[in-house]
Amino acid sequence: MFSHLFVGSNDLTRAKTFYDAVFAAIGGPEGFLAPTGTRLIYGHKGANFIIATPNDGNPATVCNGGTIGFAIDSVEQVDAWYAAGIAHGGAACEDPPGVRPAFNAYIAYLRDPDGHKLCALHKLP
Repeated sequence: MFSHLFVGSNDLTRAKTFYDAVFAAIGGPEGFLAPTGTRLIYGHKGANFIIATPNDGNPATVCNGGTIGFAIDSVEQVDAWYAAGIAHGGAACEDPPGVRPAFNAYIAYLRDPDGHKLCALHKLP
């Protein structure tokens, strides 16, 4: 259903450090900074994730109650994603990484350096 997700940032250099690390942990490529210098683009498994400075010139803000979920291939990749995020400016949120029986999944949550809530989710067999 989705072709891409788009979030705002007030510091694309800081965002690139964070997202390069978390996406590398799951086998994704380094981000591409668009020639305008206002968009950071990641493509992986047919989808795009874009971080940008707001076009209207106002500061980027966080969606209250929103979560961006990433489908991850293994429990080990979820743990690597989480560790990379913490090491590169992210913050732990919710419960520690682990099995969530209600969802039959292994899940980890982080907030990126701009405060966006992210979820790494690996569906269990």
